[in-house]
Amino acid sequence: MASVFITNALKVNYESVLGISDNDGMVNMFKALESTGLRGFLVCPSVLYEQELEQFIDTAIVQDGDITYAVSGKYVAIYESRFAGVFNLPTDGLTDLSEVPNHLVSQARTVFSKSEKPVPYSSGSFDAVTHERFLMMTAIHFGVKINWSKIRFEVLKKMADRTIKRAKGFAAQICVLLKGDPAVTLGEAKTFPPLKILSEKTVNTYFAKNKTIDGCGESDEPNVEKVAIVKRKSVTKKKSTPTDEEPVEVVEKAVSMKQSASTGDDPAVTKKKRTTKF
Repeated sequence: MASVFITNALKVNYESVLGISDNDGMVNMFKALESTGLRGFLVCPSVLYEQELEQFIDTAIVQDGDITYAVSGKYVAIYESRFAGVFNLPTDGLTDLSEVPNHLVSQARTVFSKSEKPVPYSSGSFDAVTHERFLMMTAIHFGVKINWSKIRFEVLKKMADRTIKRAKGFAAQICVLLKGDPAVTLGEAKTFPPLKILSEKTVNTYFAKNKTIDGCGESDEPNVEKVAIVKRKSVTKKKSTPTDEEPVEVVEKAVSMKQSASTGDDPAVTKKKRTTKF
């Protein structure tokens, strides 16, 4: 299903997010994002043409720097100039985020930190996406001119490149491109999933969930409770009298409240252990 390709898709309802009344930081962030010239790319009609989107994903290939695809039995090409024009994207500035000035990156490590220590990051392959996003945040925060047309179009090309693992996203933007092409006949339009649209409601829900997670403490599992277990003490090897009783001690241990799927046992229930008399 084409819905698989909206995993990382994201849209922004600017009228809503700019009206957030109790979080100036989020409002300023969206204003900064808007000032980059990305608003036209993030604000798209809330429609999804699933059948045509699936055809695009199945047939799109990169040829001579452009994207060619077949939808509704017709072959169509997407050029970077058309891509920039449809979303009114800036075409001037840096074409590679790695060119963001190092002194700004150093400043951003402190600006984005919640503590006094600079934010750590690595350029290793495992951290490549995180590093790229950090550079993007730096560029947006300090108002660095970015050729967003080039950078966003390169991402779209990765979705069409069959030689690499395809990125997932741009579903709304692809549908806008399809709708704007007179050669393409579109079928039924479906509403874009509301949870994929950033609004005042979804932003507040995000913060509420994170506050709940932060309030759970340092435990790895939210449902953790202490239970008593009985542990034998070591005793000297000497003959016991008929009235001797082996001493025991009670130790508290944190265990998960999750029940065993196979046995149904609840580890939170303390079982009594009899002492042995000699």
